[in-house]
Amino acid sequence: MKLTDPKALRGYAHPLRMALLGLLRQQGPMTATRAAEQLGESVASCSFHLRQLAKYGLAERAPGADARERPWRATARATSWDDDSDDPQVRAATDELNAAQLALYTRQAEEFLARRIDEPTEWRAVTGFSDQSLYVTAEELAELTGRIDALLAEYDDRITDPSRRPDGFRRVSLIQLAVLSASPGGGPAPAASANPVEATPAAEPDAAR
Repeated sequence: MKLTDPKALRGYAHPLRMALLGLLRQQGPMTATRAAEQLGESVASCSFHLRQLAKYGLAERAPGADARERPWRATARATSWDDDSDDPQVRAATDELNAAQLALYTRQAEEFLARRIDEPTEWRAVTGFSDQSLYVTAEELAELTGRIDALLAEYDDRITDPSRRPDGFRRVSLIQLAVLSASPGGGPAPAASANPVEATPAAEPDAAR
């Protein structure tokens, strides 16, 4: 689902709403009560924010096991938005949403680092952070991003079909950032970690995009 309306963009820019939507996408339909248990939030708060997600078309009611059960489900597997709008209101709303998303990623990374020492050696060896300086045009960066997306798409069937997941799998959040240097010349390349990815089995890994 692509968000284009400034109100919807701002409506989604809330950490609990992102967490709730990610939970619905990962675990399927659930009630506000079950979501509250999973996220450590109050039922009233989860119920309110689920209704807000429904207001913007991101969640909807799902059939329940009985008349008393009223679960929610996500309306789409992913949420996206464009950052190239000429509308100043849309640009401001997307910046607000991007900031909320970055804060979520930061929290996931901090939570992972706090428990990483207890992870098996094989997982510590392949998780972490890295950076790489590139000297590219906008067109080249777009092409590179497309190639990365195509590579990641090879694993999409494991999202919708758990039977395709191999023995010993873990859920990994591979977070992609493309950040321009403050100066056109770029400056010196920052020091990079040897670890290629970051694993975060947190509640909202599919926060968006």
